[in-house]
Amino acid sequence: MACRIGELVLDCRDPEVLARFWCEVLDFVELGREYAGEDYAIEIGPREGFGGPQPTIIFRSGGEPGQEKSRLHIDVNPTDRDQAAELERLMKLGARPADIGQTGEEQWSVLADPEGNSFCLLKARLNPL
Repeated sequence: MACRIGELVLDCRDPEVLARFWCEVLDFVELGREYAGEDYAIEIGPREGFGGPQPTIIFRSGGEPGQEKSRLHIDVNPTDRDQAAELERLMKLGARPADIGQTGEEQWSVLADPEGNSFCLLKARLNPL
């Protein structure tokens, strides 16, 4: 028996902004909201809903980004266009270049989402896992 990743949880200042951004990036939809006083969380995931091969993502209010480098980040691959076209699309959605010490020779782009969380745009996968 084994486990699979069911959800990723990101503490953030504005779950609305990040949920909207990542829904556009990943072609996900909002799956639900949960409120606890002034704090709340928004869960997004594949259109098919919970339990599929992809984890859902929960954006939970109340988090302030830290100054140190995150030990976990998201990598994305374009599904229907090349890397350059996808980079252009992500920038229009609000992503911006991020410098985490890369050399400029990488085959991926390091970006930041609207709250400054870094993620990488990789090349399209010819044979997805």
